[in-house]
Amino acid sequence: MSGGEVTGHVGVGYINKCPISILIMDKDKALVVFQDKNIRRVWYNNEWLYSVTDIISVLTDSVDELAYWRQLKRREPQLVTICHGLKLPAKDYKLRYADCVNTKEAFRLIQSIPSKKAEPFKQWLAQLAKERIDEIENPELVQDRVKTYYELKGYPKDWIEKRLRGIAIRQELTDEWKSRGVIEETSFAILTNEITKATFGKTVQEYKELKGLKRQNLRDHMTDWELILTMVGEKATTDISIAKDSEGFDECEESAKEGGQIAGSTRKEVEQKTGKSIVSADNFLSLRESRKKLDCKKKKRKR
Repeated sequence: MSGGEVTGHVGVGYINKCPISILIMDKDKALVVFQDKNIRRVWYNNEWLYSVTDIISVLTDSVDELAYWRQLKRREPQLVTICHGLKLPAKDYKLRYADCVNTKEAFRLIQSIPSKKAEPFKQWLAQLAKERIDEIENPELVQDRVKTYYELKGYPKDWIEKRLRGIAIRQELTDEWKSRGVIEETSFAILTNEITKATFGKTVQEYKELKGLKRQNLRDHMTDWELILTMVGEKATTDISIAKDSEGFDECEESAKEGGQIAGSTRKEVEQKTGKSIVSADNFLSLRESRKKLDCKKKKRKR
């Protein structure tokens, strides 16, 4: 599932060469549209949660999705444990409590729905599971999948190569942090902020605000130079951590600052020689609009 528009944009995937509709989501909207039906959602605990009854309405021919959901819970009581009672706008526009699930729990729900409409999704989930197992056995497949993902979104090929290299360097760094006693995701975020601040003079959040981003990945909207300097800062941090045998968060934080300073010095030197700032408000948000227009043209041709 990937980013899309709330006005009815539906993606198409393929299982055994047969097309299936795939839900397209916009991270900044409270509704998503799937097969001309609204699916309500709410941002809760840093993730989107979706209305169970709306999902049921999409994937079944039931005229009463509430009754269907009650029967489903009686048949599989464990489904109750994956739900969260949250307020969503009802048909009368008032906020009322409704059962909601996150993306992972939505997949679990889909597996319990005995419907022809749900069957393609079950096959799709099975295919995804197979791909993940294949990737564990052959990690190079992960890189191929990520490359395809960026190509489909319309990123330039030379940019994709830099992004993939950056992912590898980032993985090397996080593995190094883990081996040195830094295991919390929040700690990773703090250390990354130190590298980014020393490299570009801005925290990750400040950089996202400059580029007009909200929940998008900052690195997916970096220019060539920004990607290169990010790699320099993270690679330098890895090598410094090894050379100094940094242990624990505090020592790794110091190494992160030093690694970022090396990239920051490079940035300042390039800016001085070129007379241009590398820190940029440029982003790739326009790619989504271009992709939407292309999808619309394809749909019109098919009609």
